[in-house]
Amino acid sequence: MRRIKIFQIGLVWFPEQGGGLDRFYYDLIRRLPENGFDVRGLVVGSDQVDIQTEGAIKSATDTSTPLLKKLISIYHFSRATFRSFAPDLLVSHFALHAFPILSLIGRRPLVVHFHGPWALEASVEGSKIYWVKIAKFIEKAVYSRAKRIIVLSKAFRKILHEEYNIPLDKIVIIPGAIETRKFTKNAISVSRDQARNELGWSLERPTILIVRRLANRMGLEDAIIAIENVRVRFPNVLLLIAGKGHLHSELSQIIIDRALENNVKLLGFIPDDKLALNYRAANFTLVPTISLEGFGLITVESLASGTPVLVTPVGGLPEVVEDLSADLVLPATGPDAIADGLTKILSGEQALPDEETCMEYADKNFSWVVASSRIAKIYREALE
Repeated sequence: MRRIKIFQIGLVWFPEQGGGLDRFYYDLIRRLPENGFDVRGLVVGSDQVDIQTEGAIKSATDTSTPLLKKLISIYHFSRATFRSFAPDLLVSHFALHAFPILSLIGRRPLVVHFHGPWALEASVEGSKIYWVKIAKFIEKAVYSRAKRIIVLSKAFRKILHEEYNIPLDKIVIIPGAIETRKFTKNAISVSRDQARNELGWSLERPTILIVRRLANRMGLEDAIIAIENVRVRFPNVLLLIAGKGHLHSELSQIIIDRALENNVKLLGFIPDDKLALNYRAANFTLVPTISLEGFGLITVESLASGTPVLVTPVGGLPEVVEDLSADLVLPATGPDAIADGLTKILSGEQALPDEETCMEYADKNFSWVVASSRIAKIYREALE
């Protein structure tokens, strides 16, 4: 069987920076060759991208390049690649980077991985209205050109259909995936106490971990305020928030204003090679999102590390955990619901799935072994 030549359009290079979209892209392009694809692609990043992928993925430009120049670079890079590589199929993971090359596509089929509503997220984060409208226009232009669009959850299928007028028969749900064995291996080899010793965490304190970009829609302020209530009954409780973003100063001030310095800590960015250890060290993790959560790879990362995760009932989060335990989904968003959920767990009123159950569930449902074959099938169907 002839190998299919595929061109993958990403955002930034995950080893250098990025979030869930970028991790997904990074893992996917490494899985596709075993499914019969020759892969080329582009991201925005350093010259190391070319070296690390042996030329398969290249950086069209670096992250500091002004937007217009960035888009022009993407266009010229893609045009040269189309001439030399002649891909059979194009795949987009970020509408802005796919937009400049729509005129180059011709009759080639396009598959879109919809990782989130870019325009709606920009609106939530306070972007100017004109930029939100431009983002929506770009998204619609790219999505309407796609033969298939892969979404991570029913929640994102609904948004794509209702907000972008994409027919339901174009949309395919394939849940997100991670390299589950990477996290599970660490959980098997290191006990929770050993992980805490290595990280310098207290062995006695009940510790809750959040791994999130510090952005408005993540609900981090709600989680901090909830701890103010929880510590009344559990004065030793500790909430650790890992990540970076524009809310760092604001969240730091909230912690100071509420005298929570002993109960809430901002850890900053955790390198990828330390992430599994941090998940392993926590009693459980928390995802307090308030809007526009399509899946949340951090939920699966936590479970694969043997650490249960408590989520708000937002977007695709319930879809990820409810088959493991419906009790892992809070009844509502906001500080009160979070505080009540944390208190029930810390008091022992609500039991959590054990570490072996969490790891097995993650591996069975969200491993790349499962997801890559399903994605490959959609790619092949798009060529028919």
